[in-house]
Amino acid sequence: MTSTIELPLWLFALILLFAVVTAASHLLFPSVRWFFRRRMERVVARLNERLERPIEPFKLAQRHDMIERLIYQPDVTRAVSEHAAEEGIPEAVAFETAKRYAGEIVPSFSATMYFGVAIKIARFLSRAFYRVRLTHVDEAALDAIPQESTVVYVINHKSNMDYVLVTYLAARRGALSYAVGEWARVWPLSRLIRAMGAYFIRRKSRNDLYRKVLAAYVRLATEAGVAQAMFPEGRLSLTGAPQDPKLGLIKYITDAYQPDGRDVVFVPVAINYDRVLEDRILLESAASGGKGFRARISVIVGFFFKQLLLRLRGKVHRFGNATVRFGRPVSLTEFSKDVTGDVAKPLGVELMRRINGVVPILPVPLMAYIFEQASGPLSEEDVKGAFAARLSALPQNRARFMRDAPEEAIESALKTMVGRRVLLEGDGTFSVNKDQADILRFYANSIRHLLG
Repeated sequence: MTSTIELPLWLFALILLFAVVTAASHLLFPSVRWFFRRRMERVVARLNERLERPIEPFKLAQRHDMIERLIYQPDVTRAVSEHAAEEGIPEAVAFETAKRYAGEIVPSFSATMYFGVAIKIARFLSRAFYRVRLTHVDEAALDAIPQESTVVYVINHKSNMDYVLVTYLAARRGALSYAVGEWARVWPLSRLIRAMGAYFIRRKSRNDLYRKVLAAYVRLATEAGVAQAMFPEGRLSLTGAPQDPKLGLIKYITDAYQPDGRDVVFVPVAINYDRVLEDRILLESAASGGKGFRARISVIVGFFFKQLLLRLRGKVHRFGNATVRFGRPVSLTEFSKDVTGDVAKPLGVELMRRINGVVPILPVPLMAYIFEQASGPLSEEDVKGAFAARLSALPQNRARFMRDAPEEAIESALKTMVGRRVLLEGDGTFSVNKDQADILRFYANSIRHLLG
């Protein structure tokens, strides 16, 4: 036992390294994880004191644990067996496939990242690019939503800025969990978005196993009361006009709903812009049948940094107004009482109806509609008269900021549209640039259903 053993230096160093790693993994690492876990719990406790809807424990679960819980759901394990039988592969292989899908979907929420970083970035970007307006919130209706209910914000999809804008404006209400498409699955953006609590979805997947895993995650999040945000239109509007709802996520929620369980309250949210950052890209895609969308994430990020650099140099103005309006909430418990059969389709139609009914009316879309209806060039007096006539025909609770300062709204809209050469100015009149007629129609489309 006391004999001397000679070892090569490299072998001794290797043994020592293994000993240190083993000791750290059993003693040091658990202590470090416990320290950071306790610190995170204190941060969440302080946040919950000021949030209208506290962060649910479901969002704080360890990502590895959530993946394991998800793939062992009874409906998922049945789907694994069915997938293995259909594909003629071992169940172990099908199980690993399901686990990979779960790894794609499950977020890794960080309260520090969401409230310490994401909210600040969202506020900065929103204010840097737009004059942000929250023009209608029925505080009483939102406050009346029971705390034990799951809140789902359903939003029309106009721009990739929608995520940023809603995150900023809903900051005091709680942490939202977004359903995010494939465009954001790019490193390192994917890590940031996952840390904000978003979950990735393959919008066009026809794989039954994948859909079962996704449905199980949405069910678990909804049952746990996680506040969610989704875009029922599924994709950005290529024409500027409202779209029909895609029922995938809505159906996952309604299929999992139990009348004696937690209620789900859908809050319609309508967004509109004086300028959609991707408008020309969207129109190019529409012209190619919706197949030519060339907005890679690198292009979008590059655009943002370019605009920020110009702003720091004082060489760029804001892109006009970005405005949000909240519609009347829909309780799934109350709505389902009046529906026989599948609830998803009538619910999707009703939600889009309420969203479209409160779309903000802004200076540029209204000006675009006026010039689209005009038979020829308009003088400034003609523009003012047509603008006033359109405003007077609207309900009193619409476009209040334009009613209060119509001259400012008209000047802002004309400046924006002339600057982008959508309108041509000459001889004391304004006329439509025929080469930019598609842009004019794009913005008029956003409010056409409210003015027709």
